[in-house]
Amino acid sequence: MREVTSERTTHPVLIFWIVAGWAGFCVIPWYGVEDFWRFEWLIDGWPTDRDYAPAALLLAQGEKLWLAPMLLALAAPLLVLNHRKTDPSFALVLLAAGGCGFAWLTAQGLGIGIRGWTADWLQTLFGPLENRQFGMGYGALVVASAFLFLFTQGIAARGAINGDVFVTGAIGGVIAVVTIFVFFPIAKMLIAAFITEEGGYSALVFLSKFFDNRIWGLGCLTGGRCGVAWNSFFLAVLVGIITTALGLVFALVLTRSNFRLKRSLRALTVLPIITPPFVIGLAIILLFGLSGAVTTWVADVMDVRPTRWIYGLPGILIAQILAFTPIAFLVLIGVVEGVSPSMEEAAQTLRANRWQTFRTVSLPLMRPGLANAFLLGFIESMADFGNPLVLGGNYDVLSTEIFFAIVGAQYDQGRAAVLAIVLLGFTLAAFYLQRVWLGRKSYTTVTGKGDAGVHPEMPRGLAIPVYIVAALWATFTLVIYAMILYGSVVQLWGVDNTLTFKHYITAFSVRLEDGGIRWTGSAWDSFWTTMLIATVAAPLTAGVGLITAYLLTRQNFAGKRSFEFGTMLSFAIPGTVIGVSYILAFNVPPIEITGTGLILVISFIFRNMPVGVRAGIASMSQLDRSLDESSLTLGANSWQTFRRVILPLLRPAILAALVYSFVRAMTAISAVIFLVSARYDMATSYIIGRVENNDYGLAIAYSTTLIFVMLAAVGLLQLLVGRTQIGRRLAHDEGGV
Repeated sequence: MREVTSERTTHPVLIFWIVAGWAGFCVIPWYGVEDFWRFEWLIDGWPTDRDYAPAALLLAQGEKLWLAPMLLALAAPLLVLNHRKTDPSFALVLLAAGGCGFAWLTAQGLGIGIRGWTADWLQTLFGPLENRQFGMGYGALVVASAFLFLFTQGIAARGAINGDVFVTGAIGGVIAVVTIFVFFPIAKMLIAAFITEEGGYSALVFLSKFFDNRIWGLGCLTGGRCGVAWNSFFLAVLVGIITTALGLVFALVLTRSNFRLKRSLRALTVLPIITPPFVIGLAIILLFGLSGAVTTWVADVMDVRPTRWIYGLPGILIAQILAFTPIAFLVLIGVVEGVSPSMEEAAQTLRANRWQTFRTVSLPLMRPGLANAFLLGFIESMADFGNPLVLGGNYDVLSTEIFFAIVGAQYDQGRAAVLAIVLLGFTLAAFYLQRVWLGRKSYTTVTGKGDAGVHPEMPRGLAIPVYIVAALWATFTLVIYAMILYGSVVQLWGVDNTLTFKHYITAFSVRLEDGGIRWTGSAWDSFWTTMLIATVAAPLTAGVGLITAYLLTRQNFAGKRSFEFGTMLSFAIPGTVIGVSYILAFNVPPIEITGTGLILVISFIFRNMPVGVRAGIASMSQLDRSLDESSLTLGANSWQTFRRVILPLLRPAILAALVYSFVRAMTAISAVIFLVSARYDMATSYIIGRVENNDYGLAIAYSTTLIFVMLAAVGLLQLLVGRTQIGRRLAHDEGGV
């Protein structure tokens, strides 16, 4: 039996958060500084300067008196420092201090805005304010965190989740950040669905927009056009099925064959995910467009008239399959590797052939990965914006309709919000069907026992079509990227094919001067900003995603399904809506971060977090709970178990989360368009600007450079993270992958 920690009267975690809370209130600037990333305020008038003053100094000067009640909440936990956790007053005081403190901080932040009170009834009740409210800064962030984790410690002290401080704190932390950075901005956006022209609210307005024939029409059954909802649904189902199948094909080639070029194939499968989507669309147009190379060649050979067949469903489908297959592969590779070799060997020992072993043992154990891969492909297709914008033609989908509803001449936020609700409904339906398909069966294959098996090769009847599909996909991908590379070194793509490096020189020229290197190229500012944002966002995204996956697979708590829904919500909303909703939510206090690099990092974290969650769930579904129980029995706490036992077995999931979040931050388009600023310009917004100015050569050259940079980053991440080793696997057997 473990030592009962509830009898301890020293509480190091509690002391830490008490000290942090007081430091945030008395030492650190309470309101936001001009640049979140830099600490120039330390030598620029802090702490006496009013712009950098902590809350305590502001109160001492008679300003911002609404901050004073938080002093009581910060002082209350000092009363129970020497109490035991079993003392009822210990939990009661922490719950009251943390809950009231966090509630007051939130209330004063929402109630007092940039021009005083945010509601007329507040001004009537309390009178006008002389001072305005600014956006919260470091101090408010630290104090809010202290209140939150004091509250979760109080919950743990009352016996919730076996009194586990780490688990309750993790649940509380994830709920808080998801509420602030997902539910809050989306709620602001969706409220617009009920707003009338007079500024009031009406359910009839919502219903009239929701049942619009342009959304649900079935005219395609009679030769007309279907509504955008059915177009998006049909496309997403096709993309989900095909990308899952292709992802499984590549995972099988890498883990169940003696293919000699595994390293090259792995690199090739992730190429599309590290490419700006509209660049792939342009390459497809140059191949299959009305004047495309393939189209004109076929027209000459077959003596037929070229058509615009690529614009619409076929073009979007090809582009999305090319772009989203790597996501399915990154999810499935860890699951396929994680199937216990000993179970497959046991089936063969019982005289099952390779096909029977694969069909009855291996494939059923991959169901969590297959379901998660389909769900991600479905959601990605629903939320995709770049490919339908370039190749959509007359095939309207929800994401582009939302974009045009917001930024087009109609500027109808209500219609955009209704379309977002429809999209979310499809996503939730897919999520529910996934859970039904998986059911309550166990897919555990990795236990605490040693595993000395070796994965069998694919049956011959399966290997042949798998090799053919992989070869066709690889060839098509190589052709696409050859077109992209060629387009970056010609004078004018499709018009003047004279070879030149002028586009690279214009974008990335450097000059050596006495003071050092001067980055004279026009693209350097956006390049370094993009690298910084992506480097900061990637590990934070992976961390939040994997902790969330751990809570969902290893813990049982009230509201677990709602918790999981919240973590997937941001992935179901198009980036266009994310961008606009962030502008609406974070352009004014209490969180005033529009135009900063911080808002870009936050948008990437919560836009891409679901990939880490789904990859983590797929991998953790195969880890026996006895591993956790053994660690806890030997005296480790939940945090030590998660860090030393679970994380080392989740290397494929960690790699998937890091790679996906990094490259999506480098190549994201829809949300970035709304969130960049003159100081923080991202690579994709710069490239779009070049495309709008018809400077395709420079845009493609920049995109090509990003591809090589991200390939190097992916290789470095794989080297740093490593891979899971189960059984007798030798490096030369795995092709060095």
